[in-house]
Amino acid sequence: MIGQTLSGRRYQIISELGRGAFGQTYLAEDTQMPQKVHCVVKQLKPRNTDPYTLKRAKELFEQEAKVFKKLGEYDQITRLFAYFEENQEFYLVQELIDGKDLKKEFTSIGKLSEDEVISLLRDILEVLVFIQQHNVIHRDLKTSNLMRRASDGKTVVIDFGAVKEKISTQGQTRGSFAGTPGYMPSEQFNGKPQLCSDIYAVGMIGIQALAGKSPTQLPMDNDDEVVWRNLVQVSDELAAILTKMVCEQPGDRYQSAAEVLQALENLDSSVTPTISTQNTTVQSQITKIRQRNSFLLALMGLVGVAALVFMFVFLPKFREG
Repeated sequence: MIGQTLSGRRYQIISELGRGAFGQTYLAEDTQMPQKVHCVVKQLKPRNTDPYTLKRAKELFEQEAKVFKKLGEYDQITRLFAYFEENQEFYLVQELIDGKDLKKEFTSIGKLSEDEVISLLRDILEVLVFIQQHNVIHRDLKTSNLMRRASDGKTVVIDFGAVKEKISTQGQTRGSFAGTPGYMPSEQFNGKPQLCSDIYAVGMIGIQALAGKSPTQLPMDNDDEVVWRNLVQVSDELAAILTKMVCEQPGDRYQSAAEVLQALENLDSSVTPTISTQNTTVQSQITKIRQRNSFLLALMGLVGVAALVFMFVFLPKFREG
């Protein structure tokens, strides 16, 4: 593919960025733009190429791409510039985000603090609220699909598993589906993803950030619940939120990103009074110390004045006498 052009010689492939079960991803240049504009071209290959499957795959591709293009109107979702079919393969042309994905960030930093994790969760969940408002299940939220944008530090969703799954698995009754072990809950593994399946993935990202371990490195108990609490130092309040996000049973989880955001807001309000009380106590102590110091300074001043009066007024009289 390197050096080839696609879509009427518009997109020239420069290099390969990655490959997976559903196809390859390339860095490309849009030759029809006045200036050299780089973009990302994703090639999706249907597993079956019989006429009926290809026809159905094309219909689903156009359907899903339109949804993806609509979602790209949100600032923290990579924009879809174009989509097309060529030689029985399907292509998405997306915005190139300047930044570093969370997988690389976690590798270089290690563990994040509790405040940093809360901030990250909010950032991802706010995007997920918008996605869920369109009744879309992402299906493949993970650290390598989330980019920290260099210009403002915001987290950007750069890939959608739903499009890849529906195109590449047409004509198959079982086998491949979008999702990554560790981030993917059991119902999604069984081919029945729900909106709360994405909640599970975000919860696992939060735990990964705190523990400094990838989800596949975390043990599971006999009920297939993730065992992680003993690996991190975190408040009980945040731990309860994360634990609910990654419950094995879908019905035990938060059912929407908006619910998790509300829980995080409640977490803030429950912590604020304690901080406020502590600050008030400290301020009161500082005020008392200042008042005591002021009194001591005033007293020392009076003593000094009295000493001067004695030296210049009374002491000469004593000497004359």
